[in-house]
Amino acid sequence: MTLKDLVRPNIWNLSPYTCARNEFTGEALAWLDANENSRICQYNRYPDPLQLEVKQQLGAYRGVNPENIFFGVGSDECIDIAYRVFCRPGIDNVVAIEPTYGMYQVCADVNDVEYRRVSLNDDFSLDVDAIINACDEKTKIVWICSPNNPTANAFPLEQIKEICSRFNGITIVDEAYIDFSPVGSMVQFLNDYPRMIVMQTFSKAWASAAIRLGISYASTDIINIYNKVKYPYNISELTQQEALKVLADSSHIEAIVKELIDARNALAEKLSTLPDVKHIYPSDANFLLVKVSDADAIYNYLRDEKVIVRNRTRVHKCGECLRLTIGNDTENALLIEKLTEYGNTRK
Repeated sequence: MTLKDLVRPNIWNLSPYTCARNEFTGEALAWLDANENSRICQYNRYPDPLQLEVKQQLGAYRGVNPENIFFGVGSDECIDIAYRVFCRPGIDNVVAIEPTYGMYQVCADVNDVEYRRVSLNDDFSLDVDAIINACDEKTKIVWICSPNNPTANAFPLEQIKEICSRFNGITIVDEAYIDFSPVGSMVQFLNDYPRMIVMQTFSKAWASAAIRLGISYASTDIINIYNKVKYPYNISELTQQEALKVLADSSHIEAIVKELIDARNALAEKLSTLPDVKHIYPSDANFLLVKVSDADAIYNYLRDEKVIVRNRTRVHKCGECLRLTIGNDTENALLIEKLTEYGNTRK
């Protein structure tokens, strides 16, 4: 399919809202275009609608051209805009692995798009043939979260490439946790797969969940369509400035990521000594999926002790599992302390 075949006709033909800031770059002598309050300065001006400075800095770090970058209000906007651009409500469908990040289905439901699940294998590996077989002529998107949430494992790049090659629609690879994984990013293959979109975020390794900044990397054709559909000033000036500060401190972030990986491995080792921990799944993320003796009881005990984890026991293939974020040293020690106390109460 061509991109025109994949995009909803109303979106392809959309005349976007434009502003003078889209037509001018640089510093003007007078901003008289947007009816702002000119008498009070600081946050009186609208932000750059295309976030060019942030895209230049991020692009330099990731090795991506700025015109191949889209910013959304968190990954949630990046997910939702994909549905609004490619999927006709009540007609088209998407395919996703199961279990995976829940917002893919929530956005499908909001946009009235059929959501098809393809189970991972028992070891949480991909079944590429099953994914392709679940697609039909009305499948517009295949969602692949890698490293996957909640299973924590990254999928081999060759398998993701195979899906991109065999599927005739849009393959979206969500790499929210990619900085914690040795597998590598699909961003380096953007030019090889023009129907692929790679998502990342400032919320995880970049320690900036509060600023709500999600990222989509894609061909310039897809990014141009996204820019037509997004709200004109979707990313605030405060968010853009904070993102620039974070990007300027990238070496520190890289060091912290290494610390978190070491802490993840250390926490896994300590958890493995507890009798109520039955299995710790391999992790390429900043969290662990842990099978325990009684997920509901342990979750409730931890919650009552004000230690908040994620109960995944009702998620497909995650029975009796808790998802544990790698915290700071104090939080990790408290988690082990409370799990030990829980075990002692059961003796």
